[in-house]
Amino acid sequence: MHRFTLLILILFTLLTALLLVFGTGRRSDDTLVIWTQDNTPGRVLLDSLLQAYQRNHPDTKIIMTYYETEELRSNFIISALGGSGPDLVYGPADAVGPFHVMQIIRPLESFFDEAYLQQFDEKARVWYKGHLYLLGDRIGNHLTLVYNKKLLPEPPQTTDELIEVGRKLTRDVDGDGLMDYYALVWNFVEPFFFVPFLGGYGGWVMDDSARPTLNTPATVNACKLILKLRDLNIIPRECDLNLADQLFKQQRAAMIINGPWSWSSYIEAGVDIGLARIPKVSETGLWPTPMVSAKGYSINVNTKGKRLERTLDLLRYLLSEEVQLVTTRKLKTIPSHLNVRRHPEVQGDPILRKSMEQIEVGRLMPVAPEMRAIWDAMRPAYQMVLNGTLSPEAAAEKMQKDAEKLIRDMLQ
Repeated sequence: MHRFTLLILILFTLLTALLLVFGTGRRSDDTLVIWTQDNTPGRVLLDSLLQAYQRNHPDTKIIMTYYETEELRSNFIISALGGSGPDLVYGPADAVGPFHVMQIIRPLESFFDEAYLQQFDEKARVWYKGHLYLLGDRIGNHLTLVYNKKLLPEPPQTTDELIEVGRKLTRDVDGDGLMDYYALVWNFVEPFFFVPFLGGYGGWVMDDSARPTLNTPATVNACKLILKLRDLNIIPRECDLNLADQLFKQQRAAMIINGPWSWSSYIEAGVDIGLARIPKVSETGLWPTPMVSAKGYSINVNTKGKRLERTLDLLRYLLSEEVQLVTTRKLKTIPSHLNVRRHPEVQGDPILRKSMEQIEVGRLMPVAPEMRAIWDAMRPAYQMVLNGTLSPEAAAEKMQKDAEKLIRDMLQ
């Protein structure tokens, strides 16, 4: 047994009391449970879609529960290993690898014929180890540059242009030595938001065999670029997701790097937004490569019999053209259904068109379970660079060694 599996089983034994929260798996077959990690706009929309489904299926009751991404994954592992948990779990595709290792999600290929599956973008059909484990309702989950057209009519195309325009837009209005307005904000303290620039220097997180590739000049140079932007006051000294959102919504930042989960909230806040690719790295001539993945649904291995039939019917509804068009209108996400992708309303939307342009230079997020170890290895070393306790060169070396060790431990 893999050590990773053993650790989860031990954790389950120690935390059996938590199963009281999740239920025992003995609920009636007419009650379906779905867990989602989607942010507020998507969650509100999903709730309305589920209510509409229940009105047309009065014999089915649906319970929706929200968890933050990591909380959802850990709770789902614990509950599913204990024989319970939700029938449908919704989230990004990178959870497929760990869920496969735990054997807690069902292969889906036997439930859908090839003609049905061909309706969806191949990126939305997430296969791993020969099985289809996730069907996505949207493609992307990717970062792009969002700019305030009022403050910046045309976005920068390169990092040199970013620095040039940034020097003009970052200002201390009241003379207290603190910047009141910034050119660019984003959650640069997190590795996911660092990865595009790693790709912009020709690097990536792993090779085709899921071996980490972090101790490279690309990692070093990407770290140095972030430090340079900070030292020049193009970006704040520190910035997490909440602060970045706040500054951009208050129109105190001309640009933000964020994903499709956020765009509708900026529009609702009254910001006249445009989308563009994250600026090309001037030193290399390469576009940054944000991770691209599907977000979608997997089915709990514990869902069986009549409840499985009801779950599959609900899943077909949630992936339908009608629902995806509504989702695209509300959330400005890229639909996975190819017919919806061709809809005039989608083709004519400038935000969706620019989002697709960013996807063209992105890279698929790995679904291998080793990706979890790589994230865990990157975070502390990268954040030590930002707080000045580790050089970029030493951080790249530490990331690589830590990732290799974590993967060895996971696979033993």
